[in-house]
Amino acid sequence: MPNLNLTGDPAADALLASDPLALLIGMLLDQQVPMETAFAGPKKLDDRLGGLDVHTIVEMNPDDFISVCAQPPAVHRFPKSMGQRIQSLCAYIAEHYDGDTAAIWTSGEPDGKEVLKRLKALPGYGDQKARIFLALLGKQIGVQVPGWREAAGAYGDEGARRSIADVVDRQTLLEVRDFKQAAKAAAKAAKGK
Repeated sequence: MPNLNLTGDPAADALLASDPLALLIGMLLDQQVPMETAFAGPKKLDDRLGGLDVHTIVEMNPDDFISVCAQPPAVHRFPKSMGQRIQSLCAYIAEHYDGDTAAIWTSGEPDGKEVLKRLKALPGYGDQKARIFLALLGKQIGVQVPGWREAAGAYGDEGARRSIADVVDRQTLLEVRDFKQAAKAAAKAAKGK
């Protein structure tokens, strides 16, 4: 099992390292909240539901699941919309992968392009999120499908500090955060011209 340090919470990181669904949900939640907060979300769900299971989540009444997501401390700052996204993601995995999350990157010996295509097909996963997740799989989970670095684009670069895929400790978390802030500032400055 890989040794992840994405949240600063050893129990949350151990869940992410051992449960592909937890990792996929963490990446889904990684927007409009700090990275470590997003990736701590699956542990909250795991604790509240007594485990993470695609079918259990899909079969829950949507309002009940949103209540679980909203219970303090909330899974995300937008528990309703993110609860809906998590259920949609799980429904997709149930329908297309028989509930086996890891099959997204293992079924049929896919290459990096195919895994990227599969990730981009997931509800809530756009191109950038899919590339970051592919880089996370390759850099930290040990999913070394052929061509994963190329398919992940700049997120797959060795030694990069662009995303959660590059966070291995507190220092790299700060470096990634600095990179993101600089990129936002540059985009804002370019927009103002």
